[in-house]
Amino acid sequence: MLKGNLIKIAIIDDDEDDFFIIADYIKSIEGANLKVDWVQDYESAIKEIKAKNYSIYFIDYRLGNETGLMLLREAISSGCEEPIVLLTGKGNRSIDIMAMQSGATDYLVKSDLSTEKLERCIRYSLERASVLKEIKERENKYRTLFEGSKDTVLITDESLRILEANHAASSLFDHEPQSSVNQNLCDFIRNPEQQNKIREKIRQKVAVTDMEIEVVSNNDTETRPCLLSITFQKKPDDKYLLHCIIHDITNLKRAELANLQAQKLAANEKLMRVIAHEIRNPLNNISLSVEHLALSDETGDMQKELMNIIRRNCSRINKSITELLDITRTGELDFQKHTLQDIMDESIAAVSDRIGLQNVDVKKNFQDNPLEISADKSKLKIAFSNILINAIEAMNGNTDKGQLAVSLQSSPELLTVSIKDNGIGIAEENIPKLFEPFFTLKKNGIGLGLATSYSILQCHNASIEVQSKLNKGTNFIIHFNRN
Repeated sequence: MLKGNLIKIAIIDDDEDDFFIIADYIKSIEGANLKVDWVQDYESAIKEIKAKNYSIYFIDYRLGNETGLMLLREAISSGCEEPIVLLTGKGNRSIDIMAMQSGATDYLVKSDLSTEKLERCIRYSLERASVLKEIKERENKYRTLFEGSKDTVLITDESLRILEANHAASSLFDHEPQSSVNQNLCDFIRNPEQQNKIREKIRQKVAVTDMEIEVVSNNDTETRPCLLSITFQKKPDDKYLLHCIIHDITNLKRAELANLQAQKLAANEKLMRVIAHEIRNPLNNISLSVEHLALSDETGDMQKELMNIIRRNCSRINKSITELLDITRTGELDFQKHTLQDIMDESIAAVSDRIGLQNVDVKKNFQDNPLEISADKSKLKIAFSNILINAIEAMNGNTDKGQLAVSLQSSPELLTVSIKDNGIGIAEENIPKLFEPFFTLKKNGIGLGLATSYSILQCHNASIEVQSKLNKGTNFIIHFNRN
C-alpha cells in the first residue's frame, strides 16, 4: 500500500520539534514513497485540507488557541474524505472517544510513537479511506439510480410499510415527496384480491415479478395500471427488507387501446364501404323506379302519397349511407394552419342552441398565446362538436345546473384539449366501446358521432382518452402533437 505512487503526508503541529520527530519516524519507513510537509497553524491547515493537497493528515490536539478536534470537525464538515489522525501529548480516553465520534481515522499518543506504529497507522488509514471511498461511490451510484429512476422504487418491511421512497413515488401517488413513508403499500392498491395475492407471496417469501396492479393516488382521484416487482433482502437479524419496483404502464395501456380501437375502426370502415355499396345499388334502382312511376298518368292520389313515402325513406337511407362513408374518407382532408382557440370557439358556437336549451353553463379556459396546429378546420369542428353534443346530452335531466368546462393547454410536446361535463357519467366497462360505430347509450342514437370524431382525430395524429365516473361526469382529453 505504501509503495508505488507518492503519498503526501501533512503534519499539522505548532511545535517544530515535534514535527521533526514525527517526520523522522515516517521517513524511516522502508520501501515507502513518502513526502512529509509541515503545516504550522489552524488557518493554513484548513486551506490545505480544502485544497485536498495531501493523502493523509496528522493533527496535533493543541494548535494555539484552537484544538485538533475543532480542526477535525471543520475538515469533516467541509467534505474532507482523506484520513485524519489525531495526535496528543498523553493518552486521554475521553479525547480518544470524541476524536472517533468526530470522524478521526485513528488516535495516537506522541510518547508512544514509533516507525512501526506509524507505518501500521498510515497503511490502515489509507486502506480504510480507500474502502470507504469505494463504498461511498457505490452508494452514490445506486442512490442516483434510486432517485433518478422514472419507475417508483420503494423499500418496505415485511408488512409492506414503506421505509423509503424515491421521487417517482410522489408523482405516482400524487402527494409531496417522502409523505408516503410509513404508509402501507396496500393503501395505494385498490383491488383486495391483488392485496391478498401480494401478502401471500410475501408470507411464502416468493419474489413478485411484473404483477399487474391498479394503483390509486393519495386523494383517490385516479387509478393507474402498473406492474409490481418485489425482491427480498435478508438482514442479519433474519428479518427481510422488500425492494419494490412499480412500473406505470398507463401510457402503454392507452397505446394498446388506441391500436385496438384503430384496428376495430379499420375493420368497421371496410365493412361499411361494402354495405354502402351493396345497399346503394338496389336503392338507386328503387329511386329510379319511383320516378318512372310518378310520370304515369294512371297514378292516383294514394299511389302518389305512397311514392312520396318511398322517396323520403330512400333519401333518409342515402343520407345515412353518406354519413357512414364520411367516416371512411380519411384521405380527403385539407390541412392548413389554424389556432385551436378559433376552432373551438366555432365548435361551441355551432352547438350554442343546444347549450341554451339545456341551460348549460360553459366555462372556457384558453391560453392567451395562439395554439397553432395544422388541421382541416371543418372536419375538426365536426369532431369537437360531436364531443360537445355528447357532453351536453349527458347533462340532460341533471338535478344540478349543467357545467361544461372547455380548456386548451400547451406543453413543449403537446397541445391538450379538455371537454369536461358534470353529467351522468359512463360505466367503466363502456368506455372502451365509445368510439365504435353503432355503439350508443342514447335511446334514439345510431352511434356514429363519436366514431366520426375518433376517425377525424386519428387523421390529425391526435390521441383521445376518456375519464369518467357514474353520476359525477366525464372528461374527454385530446392530445395533439406540436407541429
